[in-house]
Amino acid sequence: MSKRSGFPKVFWVANGIEVLERFAYYGIYMGFGIYLQQLGYSKGDLGIIQSIFLALSYLVPLFSGTFADKYGFKKVLMISYLAYLPSILLLIVTKSFSGIALTMLSIGFAAGIFKPLISATVRATTDSTNKTMGFGIFYAMVNLGASFGPLVMGKLRALSWDYVFYTAAGTIFLMFLITLFFYKEPKREIEGVSLKQKFKDIGIALSDAKFTIFIILLGVFFWLPFWAFFNILAVYIDDYMNTAALYNSVRSILGEGVAGIISRQEDGVWKINAEAISHTGYIIIIFQLLISRIFEKRAAIPSFLFGLFIAALGFVMLGVAVTGSNNWVFLGIFLFAVGEMISSPRIQEYIMWIAPKEKAGLYMGTNFLATFIGAILSGIYTGIMGSYQAAGHPEYIMYTLAVHTILAILAIYIFTKTLGDFKELEH
Repeated sequence: MSKRSGFPKVFWVANGIEVLERFAYYGIYMGFGIYLQQLGYSKGDLGIIQSIFLALSYLVPLFSGTFADKYGFKKVLMISYLAYLPSILLLIVTKSFSGIALTMLSIGFAAGIFKPLISATVRATTDSTNKTMGFGIFYAMVNLGASFGPLVMGKLRALSWDYVFYTAAGTIFLMFLITLFFYKEPKREIEGVSLKQKFKDIGIALSDAKFTIFIILLGVFFWLPFWAFFNILAVYIDDYMNTAALYNSVRSILGEGVAGIISRQEDGVWKINAEAISHTGYIIIIFQLLISRIFEKRAAIPSFLFGLFIAALGFVMLGVAVTGSNNWVFLGIFLFAVGEMISSPRIQEYIMWIAPKEKAGLYMGTNFLATFIGAILSGIYTGIMGSYQAAGHPEYIMYTLAVHTILAILAIYIFTKTLGDFKELEH
């Protein structure tokens, strides 16, 4: 077995930048619904902004990767910061719906420019001996930033939302400085594919009707409830649960120190910050390796469907948490996280392996369409939650998402039984 290569300096610089960007991105995104409601906007308004924000975040990477190949990673990274920084600062002064919507669209655009560049840097600075370790480190950094962002911003918003936006802007400025002085363009093979060729390649992949149907099914049945979970959960906890009782539960089990980190004091009462617990990053950091080991030898589609079932159970527990004990929320989030850890990596790995070797990148590139479909539709569920709230049953949103996820299992199962499973190839 060949000795594992070391990682160059730019690998660590890039991963540091990734932590900071995810910190700023998720620090704003996870608490944004709470912020918008405090300004007096409805859940329907929130859903519209969430859809365009996520859609831009996952559509723009299609273009930004091509421009990065042409002009260099460093230059395109700097462009993303120049789009990010003023957009975040505008949130401090912009309070109109159209102004906030355009500002969040700009932040989504900046995040979309940034998104593929660090993973591309990791790919360019790893080889066959260290790529698994390299991408493992990268994945951990993503979740580290995504965990600490909501945690820190939750504390800051108790003082003022302006502090949240100043902190996020300051983080982007720090990324600018690190990139300017320490990021060196990695040596790599230039893909050399024009935007026109990229669209042509996508057309070729989508000319496979069976693959296209599969991508649409993934978008509607997997990515849609996936994004809905992250869109609505912080608002769901903050609006419909006793966050003071949740604080007391955490304090009694984990101690006052831990409880204090994820909570704020309001009128002399300690309350859990909903955005600090309404994500899966910290759970993934702890359990992803174990889950991957358990499922690595199992068939992809059955594993994927099992993961969806576990996620559906998570939604059920989140529904029960409102009408029963609020403490069920922690089990609900944990179950959804386990479902995510099983399903998400396996389905992406599956798409890579069903492609002929010479078309692996083509198929994986087209996979973004599934993510985009789910993202642009995801805001619908935020509006539906508002309708359930008006009817006096906000918990119904979670039961609806559970049914949606069970329907996903049936849809993918019927697809594989009628049109046949894809054959995984030896690459």
